[in-house]
Amino acid sequence: MRLWHQSLISKLPRQQLLGQHREACALRGKGWGKKHATVNYVFKHSPYKLFQFHELVMAEMHKRGYHPNEKWADKNYRGTSCDPYDNLKPVKLTNPIYPEHNEEYLKECLANLANKDIYL
Repeated sequence: MRLWHQSLISKLPRQQLLGQHREACALRGKGWGKKHATVNYVFKHSPYKLFQFHELVMAEMHKRGYHPNEKWADKNYRGTSCDPYDNLKPVKLTNPIYPEHNEEYLKECLANLANKDIYL
């Protein structure tokens, strides 16, 4: 499980972009708070940050002609297996969305992609 550095979202190949959508959906749903070394940093922040990140992913999907379920555009939606948030409070949009998405993390993501023979 990984959230790619947000600067890579627009450059990801189809498989990784759609995988990123699945990861965001899983984290927004039953995966929220479940420890995983690669994404533990996400749980230090409001779930609204994950929603902001997911919006970025879905915007790129729409640009490419993919049609994610529009229910995910609702900040309170958590999938079919979880009750929605009552009223998830918005947080300020920052750039990057996650401060952990720094230059070092970008290099880590690029190396991970290179191991899959994907060079961006």
